[in-house]
Order: sequence, then structure tokens, then C-alpha cells
Amino acid sequence: MSADDIDPVTLEVLRNQFESVADEMGQVLIRGAYSPNITERQDCSTAIFDADGRMVAQAEHIPVHLGAMPEAVDAVLDHDPAPGDVFILNDPFAGGTHLPDVTLVSPIAPRDEILGYAVSRAHHADIGGMTPGSMPAGAEEIYQEGLRLPPTRLVDAGERNEELFSLILANVRNPDQRRADFRAQLAATERAEARLADLIDDHGYDRIRQGFDAVIDYSRARIQESIAELPDGTYRASDVLEGDGVSDDDIEIQAAVTVDGATITVDFDGTDAQLDGNLNAPLAVATSAVYFVIRCITDPEIPPNHGCYEPVTVAAPEGCLLNPEPPAAVVGGNVETSQRVTDVVFLALAEAAPDRVPAQGQGTMNNLIIGGRGGDFAYYETIGGGFGGRASADGMDGVQVGMTNTLNTPIEALEAEYPLRVERYALRPGSGGEGTHRGGLGLERRLRVQQDATVSLLTERRRHAPQGVDGGEPGATGENLLQLPDEEAKSVAAKTTVDVPADTVVTVRTPGGGGHGDPGERSQELRERDRNERKIGDENERGDDA
Repeated sequence: MSADDIDPVTLEVLRNQFESVADEMGQVLIRGAYSPNITERQDCSTAIFDADGRMVAQAEHIPVHLGAMPEAVDAVLDHDPAPGDVFILNDPFAGGTHLPDVTLVSPIAPRDEILGYAVSRAHHADIGGMTPGSMPAGAEEIYQEGLRLPPTRLVDAGERNEELFSLILANVRNPDQRRADFRAQLAATERAEARLADLIDDHGYDRIRQGFDAVIDYSRARIQESIAELPDGTYRASDVLEGDGVSDDDIEIQAAVTVDGATITVDFDGTDAQLDGNLNAPLAVATSAVYFVIRCITDPEIPPNHGCYEPVTVAAPEGCLLNPEPPAAVVGGNVETSQRVTDVVFLALAEAAPDRVPAQGQGTMNNLIIGGRGGDFAYYETIGGGFGGRASADGMDGVQVGMTNTLNTPIEALEAEYPLRVERYALRPGSGGEGTHRGGLGLERRLRVQQDATVSLLTERRRHAPQGVDGGEPGATGENLLQLPDEEAKSVAAKTTVDVPADTVVTVRTPGGGGHGDPGERSQELRERDRNERKIGDENERGDDA
């Protein structure tokens, strides 16, 4: 039998079972980890692949992780993986994205023959480098950003390489926490093999392999149908990043998106050359951002797997911002440049799919990293902001936008784990752009640091506001503030790393989303609701609790 012989009911059963394996992997990782970045924020992703390295199913985790995962599996396939192996990697030039995102790839071989691969990717709160949290704003080489791991056997034929494990832990801050997080990732890969073994018992080995092919074929056919509904043509757009931590100059990203029948090609020719600073993004990251946009403008019910990606081609000149050459620094590219790629590709496709493209959201992950100088703690968080207004609805307030899908760290967990106190966490009244449908509100998060520490910020949209569409007004820009003891709060750069004394207050005000449509067309009922919910007014007044 072939994949074509699987009937629709069996196909749907298998698809859901494959996705449940990926979901359970994620639950094992989240519940087994130790660091709040994984247990609370859930900054991790899991998926299963077939023996050829094609993604079969993913958990609904982090877009920037998942779209780039195939590169990691391809990199491992070049090293002849065998049953019982587990490969570890984070090298952005060999299958990774940025160094804090550490990936484990494990062959799934319940019957001593590789059926597929279990993959987990988790953002570790520290992976070494020049600053706590491994996201230094001023990095100019990847060597400054942390420990670089090409695809290497962490487990060889069932035996963990304790020397390699010790070497990794010797080069990171807070190694006990890192050890627990790595063990949780290993447990997730083991769970995938156990669950697929159960499915083999239920359906048979050959039927599972046919099911892999069938779900991929199904998604490919569905995405091609959806793309074919878009008008053919080449659509162009550009936007800028606000400096790279070394220079404050604007950095341009250009995209030409060509829809041709059932295929889409995105070419980033014309994008600025790779940078001295760390906003360079490996091509896998840019590709992941493109995949995300294509998924947003097509049928959201299409199962996400390799079939969704096949009709999409992404190209960028070697040596440019989106396809840098080593030893380029890249830690900000994964978190900030990916957001701007998303904005640019959405903007390019606004003419082709106007009802599916929202106004610009906050366009940044608002990365805040605070770490003890002695390596005793490393806090990392991305902070939500405004989602852009849509053709049929307002934007959402205080949410993660674009390439991230993490939760926030609850105040109780944050204060229990770190020497930090949350003094304010609120929506920013008036930060969403006016429109027929308003942009969502940004947030304000204010933390008091209770010991000497290093603070790093990697943020965007502090100078160029998120734009509205179809007559909608822009959202508010963000702002970063530092208040040293006995001093007034002062605005600091969008990308900065600074040592601060105890009792320093760090405030991050995140951008709002742009509005959609003519503000004059907004109904009186909705305007009254805006006033009642305090979405309009002076942003310095106290906002709603987030």
C-alpha cells in the first residue's frame, strides 16, 4: 500500500496522533525543565520528522523555532545518525538559529530501523559568552555570544557523552539549571520514541510510514490550493531596523514576493549587507519568518508540516543581513530581525491578500536580560505589546506578536526565582493606533534589580512607529528607561548592555499596534467602550493591570 491508499478517516486519525506525539514531547519538556524561561514562558518547541528529514507534525509552539528546524535535521543527517544517538547543536551556521536556542535531534527507531527524528529546541537562559544571558547588545562576533556547538553526539548508541556534557556545563552560567533543562529535552525525545512505538503496535510499521507521506501530501495539496487563490504578480516592500547595537543607522530589508500559480518565491535581493552588530539573521531564520506569513494569509486549518513549505522558495544574497557569513554575530537576528522580515513580507502581500494582512504590530520581542555578574542568575524575557488592527476586528492588547509565541513570566514565579521585584505591569493607555479597528495596546513592565547586575536590552520600534493600514494611524513607539539609585529615570538606547548597581529600576514600555481603516468610521459604541476600558487617554495615567 502507498500513501494514496489511506482513506480520509484514517488520515485524520493518524494526523492527530502524530501531532499528539509532538504535543506530548512539549509537555514533557516544559514540565521537566527547571528554568522559568521554559517552565513558565514555554520558550521551547518540539516536532517529529520522517526518516528523510521532512517535518511531519509540530506542537503549536514558537514560529521562529519551528520554521528553522528542518535546517537542524538536515545538518544532523550529514553526520550519519544511528539508533540510540542524540545530537546537540546550536551553531547558526550549521543548522541553528542563535546560540541560546539549543536543539536536540534524536533518531526514532523503535525496531532498530530509523523511522524518523524527534526534535526539541529550547531557549536556554544562558549559554556562556561575554554577558549573563548570552544576548550582549554590542557583540560583533559570534564568539562573544556564547558556546558554539556544531552537530555533535551528546548520546552515542545509548550512552551519554559525559565529557561533552561536562564541557558544556563548564562554559555556562548557573550550570545546575542548564543541566536540568538539558535532561528535560532528552526526556522529550525519549517520550517521542515511546509514543511512536505505541502507534506502530496499533497500526503497523508500514502504515505509520505511509501516514507520514500522506499527511505531508495532504498539506501540500491544501496549501497549493490556497496559494492559487492569490492573484499572480510580484509584490515589493521594504522596512528598516533601528541600528544594530554598534551603529545607530537604519538598516534596510527589501523583499520581492512573487506569486506564480500555486508557488510563492520571496527574494531579499537589495537588503543591506551583513552588519558589524548582532542583528544578522541566518537564512533559516528569514525562511522561518516567510513560512509564518504564508501560513497567516492562507487557510489556518492546514496541518503545519513539510508539505506547507514545499511550494515556498526563499532567497537572499550571500553576505547580506539575512544570509550572513561567519563569524557574524547573530543573537539579535533571531529575535528582532525575524520580526522585521515578517513585517516586510506582510506589507508586500497586503495588495494580494488585503483582508488577511493586519496593520503592523509592535514589531519587536522587547528582549530584556538581567544577570548576576557572578553568574548566579540569568533572567530572560520577551515582553508583549500591541497587535495591529485587522480588517474585521481590533488588535489585541499586550500579546506576543509575530515570530514569538511565548507566555510571560508570572510575577510570583519571577520574584521567587530572581532577585527582582515587579513594581508595575500594566497596559499603556493611548498606545494603540486609531482606526476603524484600533491597534492593540502596548505594555509597561517595571522591575527593581536587588543586587549588582548586568542589564541587556534588544528592542525595536523605539524610533519608527508600527504603521496603520488603509487610513489607520500608527501605534505608539516603545521606550526603555533606567533609573539608578537616587537619580531620575533616563531613556536608554534600543540596544544596550550596561552594568547597574543594586536598587536600579528598569522600565520597558512596549509599542502599540497600528490601526486599520479610517478612524472616522469607528462606531460611537466602540468609542464609548474605548473610554470605559481606558484604552484612550494620557499614557502616563495608570493603565489596566495586564
